[in-house]
Amino acid sequence: MRDNGCVSETPPSSLAAAVDLARAAAVETAGDPAVVGEHLAALPESAGDPALGEALTHSFASTLPGYVGWYWAVTIARAAGEDTVTVDEVVLLPGEQALLAPAWVPWHERLRPGDLSVGDVLPATEDDPRLVPSYTVDDDAAEDPEGRVVAQEIGLGRERVLSQEGRSQALTRWNDGDFGPRSAMARQAPGPCGTCGFFLPLAGTLRAALGACANAYAPADGRVVTVDYGCGAHSQATLVPQDTTEVVTTARYDTADYDVL
Repeated sequence: MRDNGCVSETPPSSLAAAVDLARAAAVETAGDPAVVGEHLAALPESAGDPALGEALTHSFASTLPGYVGWYWAVTIARAAGEDTVTVDEVVLLPGEQALLAPAWVPWHERLRPGDLSVGDVLPATEDDPRLVPSYTVDDDAAEDPEGRVVAQEIGLGRERVLSQEGRSQALTRWNDGDFGPRSAMARQAPGPCGTCGFFLPLAGTLRAALGACANAYAPADGRVVTVDYGCGAHSQATLVPQDTTEVVTTARYDTADYDVL
C-alpha cells in the first residue's frame, strides 16, 4: 500500500478489506458520491498500546471543484477482542500537489499606505519597532528646539514616541517620495528648500534633513519636504539682480543699435 509516495506496513486484513465501509463514510460526509473518487491507499495507524485495538486510514481521491490534489482520509478502527469495524474519523486533507490558499497574514501587515479611510481605526501593536516608551527616549523627542525638557515626554503625556528606527523609516520614505530630491519638481527648481524662507525645519535629529513648506503657492504647502527638495516658488526666485551698468551716451558711442530712454 502507498500513501503520498510512502510504502506502508502490511495493514490488518479486516481493516484493509473495509474499503466499502470507508467509502460510505466519506460519501456521507461529502454529501455527494460524485466527489469521492478512487481508492488511493490504506495506511495503518500506529497505536500506543496494541492490546487496545488497531486502526487504519483509507484515502480516496477528491473530485471537489477547487480542491485539486486533496483526498478524503477515513480512519476506521477495531477494538481489541472485537470483530466489529467502526468509523473513527473522516477528514479532507491536502496532498503533496494540492492547491492551497496563501499563508495567512495579520491584517495590520496587509495594510498599505493610503488604505486607511474615513472611520477606519488602525491601532499600533505593542511590539511596533517604530515606537518606544517615552521614558526611554533621548533628547530628540524629549526636548524642544530650545532645549527645555517637556514634562509630558517623561511619562505624564504620550506613552510612546518615535524610536530611532521609526525616524529612519520616515526619513527614507519622505526622501523617496514626491517631495524628495529625486522628484521632477526638485530637479528643475531654482534652489533647495533648505535655503528658502518658507522652509520650517523639524525639531530634533531630523532638523537637518526635513521640514515643512509654508508657501501657499508651492505644491508642497503644508507637506513635509527634504532640505534638498525645491520648487519654482522658492523665496529667492524673485530676487533678480538688477543691471547697474550705466550706458554712456556721448559722441564717442554709436547709438544706432539701441534707444536711449
